[in-house]
Amino acid sequence: MGSYTPDTFGKPIKMKLFLPYAMLLLCLPAIAQEPPPSHAERAKTKNLFIITIDGFRWQEIFTGADPLLIANPQYVRDTMLARRLYWDSTAGERRKKLLPFFWSTIARDGRLYGNRLLGNKVNVRNFYKISYPGYNEIFTGHTDLFDSPNLPLENRHVNVLEYLNNSREFKGKVAVFTSWNVFPYILNEVRSGLPVNSGYEPLAQAGDPEAGLIDSVQGSMRRSKTRHDLLTFLTAKEFIEAHHPSVLFLGFGETDECAHTGRYDLYLQQAADIDRMIADLWYLVQTDPFYRDSTTFLITTDHGRGWKPNKWTTHGFWADGSGDIWMAVLGPDIVPAGEITTRGQVYQKQFAATIAELLGDPAAPGHPPGHPVNLPARMAAPLLAGQPQTTGR
Repeated sequence: MGSYTPDTFGKPIKMKLFLPYAMLLLCLPAIAQEPPPSHAERAKTKNLFIITIDGFRWQEIFTGADPLLIANPQYVRDTMLARRLYWDSTAGERRKKLLPFFWSTIARDGRLYGNRLLGNKVNVRNFYKISYPGYNEIFTGHTDLFDSPNLPLENRHVNVLEYLNNSREFKGKVAVFTSWNVFPYILNEVRSGLPVNSGYEPLAQAGDPEAGLIDSVQGSMRRSKTRHDLLTFLTAKEFIEAHHPSVLFLGFGETDECAHTGRYDLYLQQAADIDRMIADLWYLVQTDPFYRDSTTFLITTDHGRGWKPNKWTTHGFWADGSGDIWMAVLGPDIVPAGEITTRGQVYQKQFAATIAELLGDPAAPGHPPGHPVNLPARMAAPLLAGQPQTTGR
């Protein structure tokens, strides 16, 4: 949504210019009486999928495999094979090898924010730079000084998914599928009433043989705090095909798990797998009449990681780079620009308001805190396509 400021004049208007300005002023009341087009009149986005890739760095998004890590046997079991899969001498080719969907479809039809090498920045605002505070910031817009240290504690803030689910337009049309099993607390499932399928929770869809098969596989696996992302994806996909939610949150988690174990090779492999799953999901929505050309993807992460070669496995206020993140958007109302090369600053706390804004802020008043990221809409493409995003407030 664009912004404007009234014109100001540093010098008196010359008499020969007075008549045209007077005529313009006479027309202004009529112009002012015409309301701007509503969201319903201008927007094609009727459905929104929010996708997060836990702890995935901006460095790999924009430059591909890290040259200081991919050849390091401390972090890569088979450096020769890893290089064959993910290495190239140029960053542009490396990122295409790692994330082909990002650097084909999103780069062509969407927008990618956060390449700090170009001065385009996306940052968390919370102090901790770990998962619970990051997801709290994404979905509530709050950056609490005292926050949960990744423990299963009920979040006191109302989140934007809850906010949408309480609206007339999206009541009963919101669903959540995540790998990390703390999300029922981050989103306060008990209070919010959101349907949250998290960790190894079964889908439990009676009469659905595919859902039953997925539940059977999950039931046979050793439990951990983070479900395999493929199972999370398959569970979400089965639900999408059966129920067609309008708002979906899909939270991947294994990238962060692989990084914490010091396996850069598995971290890259998991990122490549997630890229393929997102591509599969995009194909699903674009070939389903319910979703086709009316669905927007907003993709991001909860935190960054240390930027030093010996700090990439960790993150937090003690690890420089942990607050540096990224964002990608793809959808029918988004002006394609690919990699945003203009200098600018976006903050994670803006995402909750942005989610509401993309759907026309249907439950107003009561807008989530934070100023939405300015995502130029297609109707204003000739004027806004080259403008940088707004600065967070």
